[in-house]
Amino acid sequence: MAPPSSRRSGFSRRAQYNLFTGYVIAGIGALIGAILLALSFFQPQLFGGVRGAAQDSVSPATEAAATVRTGTKGFWESISGYYRAGSKNAELKREMEIARIRLAEAEAVRQENARLKGLLDLQEEGREPVAVARLVGSSSSSTRRFAYLGAGSDDGVSVGMPVRSPRGVVGRILEVGSDSARVLLLTDSESVLPVRRASDEVVAFAEGRGDGLLRIKLINLGINPLEEGDVFVTSGAGGYYPPGIAVAIVTEITDDGGLARIVSDPAATDFVSVEPIFEPEAALGAETPIERELGD
Repeated sequence: MAPPSSRRSGFSRRAQYNLFTGYVIAGIGALIGAILLALSFFQPQLFGGVRGAAQDSVSPATEAAATVRTGTKGFWESISGYYRAGSKNAELKREMEIARIRLAEAEAVRQENARLKGLLDLQEEGREPVAVARLVGSSSSSTRRFAYLGAGSDDGVSVGMPVRSPRGVVGRILEVGSDSARVLLLTDSESVLPVRRASDEVVAFAEGRGDGLLRIKLINLGINPLEEGDVFVTSGAGGYYPPGIAVAIVTEITDDGGLARIVSDPAATDFVSVEPIFEPEAALGAETPIERELGD
């Protein structure tokens, strides 16, 4: 019979010594641990020096680890901060866009309040308006420039009466029905209005061009004194309009005057005021584009 491949330790004296020595070392270690544990409870200050020495020995390694950890943390925070900055920037842009929209809405409300106050101011002036009505349409597809007013002869409106908005002159009444009227706009090619520069007494005629602009034609030719940005108002000549109502702002200088945009754009005007003729007697003696239009 073949001998077994392994034998128990009892068959080897050396193995028995090794096993006994392991038990003795384990017992001594347990005893020392118990003694140290008891001392740590009853005399904790005995191990202060040992702990300090141990801490001093591992301090360089812990400092290096802390430095690496802090640097790594700062690096990742920099990267994450970079990406967060992009999202924050986009969020701020959205907030600015919303704020801009809110500001535009507030400005629209302010302009609406100013427009309504302007209409009230028209009634507070010495000249009582004949009617305050809405512009209900215009001849946008025609070569002529007319607008249609939601007030007529039943409201006291008659031919020749000036039409204005809170910003300035719009035109004059051309035809009248019982409940509506047709307005000859300043930009019509048949419209001619005596004006003067607001800053002095430079007089001219504001002639419509049919394209949304006015031609400011100086009466006294010579050196052109006009500059871009000059404001022209009604001069009162002709008797239809009272003096001092805003008409146009010069945008381009020409040899005999300039080109100007109207102050009161009918496309941006809803309610207007129809006023009585400023000087009916003077207006009756003047031949106007309206009279020529009606005569034709």
